[in-house]
Amino acid sequence: MTANPGGTPTIVLVGHGMVGQRFLEALAERGLTATHRVVVLCEEPRPAYDRVQLTSYFSGRTPEDLSLTDLRFIEDHGIELHVGDPAESIDREARKVTARSGLVVGYDVLVLATGSYPFVPPVPNKDAEGCFVYRTVEDILAIEEYARSRAKTGAVVGGGLLGLEAAGALKGLGLAAHIVEFAPRLMPVQVDEGGGAALLRTIEEMGLTVHTGVGTQEIVVGESGAVTGMKLSDGSELATDMVVFSAGVRPRDQLARDCGLQVGERGGITVDEQCRTVTDPDVFAIGECALAADGRVYGLVAPGYEQAETAAATIAGDASAFTGADLSAKLKLLGVDVASFGDAHGTTEDCLDVVYSDSRAGLYKKLVIGRDGTLLGGILVGDAEAYGTLRALTGSVPPVAPESLVLPAGAGESAQLGPSALPDDAVICSCHNVTKGTIRGAVTEHRCTTVPEVKKCTKAGTGCGSCVKVLVQLVNAELEASGVEVDKGLCGCFSQTREELYEIVLALRITSYQDLLDRYGREGARGGDGCEICKPAVASVIASLAPTIGASTYVLDGEQAALQDTNDHFLANLQKNGSYSVVPRIPGGEIAPEKLIVIGEIARDFGLYTKITGGQRIDMFGARVEQLPLIWARLVDAGFESGHAYGKSLRTVKSCVGQTWCRYGVQDSVRMAIDLELRYRGLRSPHKLKSAVSGCQRECAEARSKDFGVIATANGWNLYVGGNGGATPRHADLLAQDLSDAGLVRLIDRFLMFYIRTADRLERTSTWLERIPGGLEHVRDVVVHDSLGICDELEALMAAHVASYRDEWAETVGDPEKLARFVSFVNAPDTPDPVVSFVPERDQIKPDLPLLNIGRRPADEILEGSAQR
Repeated sequence: MTANPGGTPTIVLVGHGMVGQRFLEALAERGLTATHRVVVLCEEPRPAYDRVQLTSYFSGRTPEDLSLTDLRFIEDHGIELHVGDPAESIDREARKVTARSGLVVGYDVLVLATGSYPFVPPVPNKDAEGCFVYRTVEDILAIEEYARSRAKTGAVVGGGLLGLEAAGALKGLGLAAHIVEFAPRLMPVQVDEGGGAALLRTIEEMGLTVHTGVGTQEIVVGESGAVTGMKLSDGSELATDMVVFSAGVRPRDQLARDCGLQVGERGGITVDEQCRTVTDPDVFAIGECALAADGRVYGLVAPGYEQAETAAATIAGDASAFTGADLSAKLKLLGVDVASFGDAHGTTEDCLDVVYSDSRAGLYKKLVIGRDGTLLGGILVGDAEAYGTLRALTGSVPPVAPESLVLPAGAGESAQLGPSALPDDAVICSCHNVTKGTIRGAVTEHRCTTVPEVKKCTKAGTGCGSCVKVLVQLVNAELEASGVEVDKGLCGCFSQTREELYEIVLALRITSYQDLLDRYGREGARGGDGCEICKPAVASVIASLAPTIGASTYVLDGEQAALQDTNDHFLANLQKNGSYSVVPRIPGGEIAPEKLIVIGEIARDFGLYTKITGGQRIDMFGARVEQLPLIWARLVDAGFESGHAYGKSLRTVKSCVGQTWCRYGVQDSVRMAIDLELRYRGLRSPHKLKSAVSGCQRECAEARSKDFGVIATANGWNLYVGGNGGATPRHADLLAQDLSDAGLVRLIDRFLMFYIRTADRLERTSTWLERIPGGLEHVRDVVVHDSLGICDELEALMAAHVASYRDEWAETVGDPEKLARFVSFVNAPDTPDPVVSFVPERDQIKPDLPLLNIGRRPADEILEGSAQR
């Protein structure tokens, strides 16, 4: 069947990977999707996804999370997308493409974006059961299934970027992982001998075994035909249950060869500077399948994006050319920063090296400098913080001495260059080739006033994300230079951020909100009462630092009581009809029968509504404010304590039953959940905290949807951070793996205190992790590698909290003065709130709100009532 209606010119795209999707976006930007029929033949069973972030699947991201395809975009632009239906032949004379399904599509313009395929060395038994490649989502799904069901040891052939990522994935799946690299060092293309040595030391410290300078001679198979080992070129044999080949890629050019298009001697469809094939001007090739006019096949996504832009511009009749691309790259491999830029290996004649190396810390930095002082390139291992600035300065003479650029911050004559040091033609975003001048123009000419607006206008920061930190600095600097005030203050009362106020409170041991406002508030705010933004925020800061700065650890003492949110005023959650909920702590969801009976008796005696929550607690609803002390007196007497459901603090640490009961469990998840919940109970933070511990990879406790989640492995615990459910769910990211009990607790201590120290008010860990400069990598550097040298302080702050914890309700029910606040009306303490009433439903009660279902009781009415109490 031919599907090419006459009259409308047709563009056929073969391949729908990252570069193919960028080509479609470039067509749409030029209006070509409105004037042309666009047909896409996609081999994989899913539309374009982020192949660069493929390994993040093993840190909790789903294939859907990796998607780059907005199906609304496809629909709005009338693009005909055929997934799982690759092109099988091209008839250039008839100008038709035939797909596997039998679909025949005529074309006016044909664009090949077929990418590349993994190279598998021609060794015996390379196709045996247990052998895999590492290229697509389907590949990693197959690897995951085999690793979890049939393997304990895995070997990766190839020590490049994907090889190291594959080895990290195997280790994350609980396997003993080996890396076999033929070259004398890891990542031989990106780093030199010194960088390779630093990388090797760090990776071996993570528990991976590295074999360099040896090749694979044969895959050994057992009687069943499955992999049992590998024979290496040095005569040794490596026992392994599975093999993952990641030894490089080759251009997928067979389709082009079959239809007579010229290809290079080593592969790749030969194209000119407009990305047209040199054989046929109506056929283009872009991405990893193309041999560019400079004789190079580019294996990075940024050059592929440039080629996609060039091809789209040429089709639209605009002047454009692809003459080469920056091969700089910043990577995060197994938690280690690795970056190279410019002439990283010093191939330029008569150049000099500036090197800083600290083998103990796993740091290696090298800059290649011309005789005239020009920065030619460099390599960064272990600390790539300066990558964005250094890459942008490549080709120019830096304004400071080169040796100062490789020293750690604060060491000797180190220098830190900001965005102002960069020229306007410096490329900030290499993925989309966006210069500093373009970013400045987005602010000054297009009136963008926020980073998201600049991203949308320029596409900067929407690729790999390595430029986002520099982008934020540039946008803020340009806004300030344009006379737009960038107010980073907490509110109208304070010009400081929450993080800055935290540091002030900690350093000066300030225990009073009024003292802080009078000394550090804005002019005009000093001496005042503050506002509803800063009062609870400062109250949270003082509460979290209370044991360290000498403040009361009871949140309702003195001035602290007036600063709290409505819920904290009565140590309970206010409900829609003015009643309160009672939520005792049930660590890990474990509860003895006697305590269950107590909860049942209390709920029965006070007529409360009871519900088992998703956080493994029993909530009791419907208590009037004057009943709260009576209820809690009985709960405290039975051994219960506050579950802090009302506070910006730890709520629950959910758990599965773990190895104690479950046949799949590999660690005691209940014990760990209880230990963690009891350790962090009462910890005041910028927002609520939730956690969970799963006893195995089956993840029954849903740990990766929590602010910090723990998943058991055969070797210890994996720690995930920054997850949450809610309206904008986010999977947590893997921070560290195979931790001991002590190592796990130590990292959680550091993570939580660093979050409390640096987060904005009402900012969940998920938002904080995406907002904080450097993101997860920076957080890992700080809390795992102690890059800022503050981990001892973070641990001390947590230790002070743990040592000083006192249950708020236990203190309250034993103090008549504190109990005096629990009345509906201070002038009529025995009068219950008349608004609080209930009706029966399903053998329990529900709020009687016949008039409030349309509009809930106004918040100001509730607060006004609270003010009388």
